[in-house]
Amino acid sequence: MDLFRRFWKYFYSLKLKLFIGFISLIIVTIVNLLFPQFLRFFIDTIAISGSRKTLILLVGGIVLAYLIKGIFFYAQTYLMAYVGNKVVYRLRSELYSHLQRLSLSYHQRMRVGEIISRLTNDILVVENSLILAMPGLLSQPLTFLGGIIAVLFIHWKLTLFSLAIFPFIALAISKFGGKMRKTSHTIQSYLSDITSIIEENFSGIRIVKAFSKEETEIKKFDKALLANFFASMKAIQITATMTPVIEFLGSVGGIAFFYYGGLEVIRGNLTTGDLVGFIVYLGLMISPLQMMSRDLNLMQKAAGSLERIFEVLDVDEFLQDNPDGIQFDKIQGQVEFENIYMRYQDEEKDVLKDINLNVQPGEVVALVGESGAGKTTLVNLIPRFFDPIQGRIMIDGQDIREVTVHSLRRQIAIVPQDTILFKGTIAYNIAYAKPDASQEEIIQAAKQANAHNFIMEFSNGYETMVGERGQSLSGGQRQRIAIARAILANPRILILDEATSALDTASELLVKEALDKIMVNRTTFVIAHRLSTVVNADRIVVMDQGEIVEMGTHEELLQAKGYYYRLYETQIYR
Repeated sequence: MDLFRRFWKYFYSLKLKLFIGFISLIIVTIVNLLFPQFLRFFIDTIAISGSRKTLILLVGGIVLAYLIKGIFFYAQTYLMAYVGNKVVYRLRSELYSHLQRLSLSYHQRMRVGEIISRLTNDILVVENSLILAMPGLLSQPLTFLGGIIAVLFIHWKLTLFSLAIFPFIALAISKFGGKMRKTSHTIQSYLSDITSIIEENFSGIRIVKAFSKEETEIKKFDKALLANFFASMKAIQITATMTPVIEFLGSVGGIAFFYYGGLEVIRGNLTTGDLVGFIVYLGLMISPLQMMSRDLNLMQKAAGSLERIFEVLDVDEFLQDNPDGIQFDKIQGQVEFENIYMRYQDEEKDVLKDINLNVQPGEVVALVGESGAGKTTLVNLIPRFFDPIQGRIMIDGQDIREVTVHSLRRQIAIVPQDTILFKGTIAYNIAYAKPDASQEEIIQAAKQANAHNFIMEFSNGYETMVGERGQSLSGGQRQRIAIARAILANPRILILDEATSALDTASELLVKEALDKIMVNRTTFVIAHRLSTVVNADRIVVMDQGEIVEMGTHEELLQAKGYYYRLYETQIYR
């Protein structure tokens, strides 16, 4: 109940449309309940009296009833569908916005396929339930209640006799509905697994083929499909069991009704028209029960999906922006780490320990060390992708937690090793950090990034579509577009995270030349495994197991013959 009470907030501003739709639905239901009365009147009055005038009035009443029904049925259908689609739109929009604002640590824990499944499969289940089930669950009880009132007026004893079976039917629906809700939750979880496997497989299809793992991936996918298959068959089993059980209970009641109703006609307590009308009303009442079982199944599935959606909406892992935060307009670029300790959620070990580092404006600082030393974690603290558990980071003497996140990140640009480009044109990707950039600015940034020449070789130039994740471009081309994007952002602080490690020699030279241009007069943090690429850095910071173990220029560190010296010797002579 709490689940659907929470869900109601998405309907609240639509209550007028929902109310008008509900009134239209009531009118349609009332008109439907009139048709058995028309039949009853025809059998008991017109068929006996043979009055042509009465027949014309009856036919006119039926035509009018259909006209009224048609008008209000349109209003009911349109308004209910509008409300349902609007609620789905709001739910999906809120979920997507919430996911966008959640911290980076949450997204690192969650599988992409799981997130996609919540946004697609779970929302689709809710959408089907709202569009298909909601109107029925409003109209069917009204039809059932109206039918009961009508048959009570016809013959109250026969009504009570006929309704004796309905509590058993309601109990059966309730029992099966609870099982369906649990099964639906399981099915959606398996669908998430399937979506995750698909996303992971096709994102890394080159690796799959490189290691000839096609059969392994097929078996893994088939295993997930089978799990979903058996869960789906369990849901079908529940439905397949529920339907005949309800029909059997209904048939028992029907047989008893025909026996008692026939006796009443024989005794003269019921007319033929009354009995026929009673039977038609019972038919109108049985149909809602059957439809309610289907719609309740849909709503139970929706409840399972809503639980999964609200699980995400209840995650409170936000990077808290200071409401009175200072706006960074123009900074010099001094960055200072004071006594920094960092630990990721659900981990016991600190990944950064007592980091103290003062970087001056315009200084190029290289971070080196073995994988897992904490280099990327350290630079990820600068744009506040994470907050340290202890210590503070200062930019131009200002604690970055007292600065608005947007104005902070506007001063920073990142060129990662795995360049991400978005589906769209080359111009769109370059201007991603500055959407209002002019064509001249985009071209100038591309020239500085050594990207202009290869862009102009495409028939559509800057309007060339790069495809999803930029797969239509080479690694060096993607990297230079990423550098052009960073140049256009005009940051004061630049972070280069293994920006050339995955490139061939020719591409690396072009990218390095472009990086040398963008680094001028900017505070730059360079993460590199190949030490030969950072020998000219103003300062080299050597990290090991989350700690700074050495610091100095390339020459100073070689002379010290410490950890850096051993790393350098290993790379030079291997």
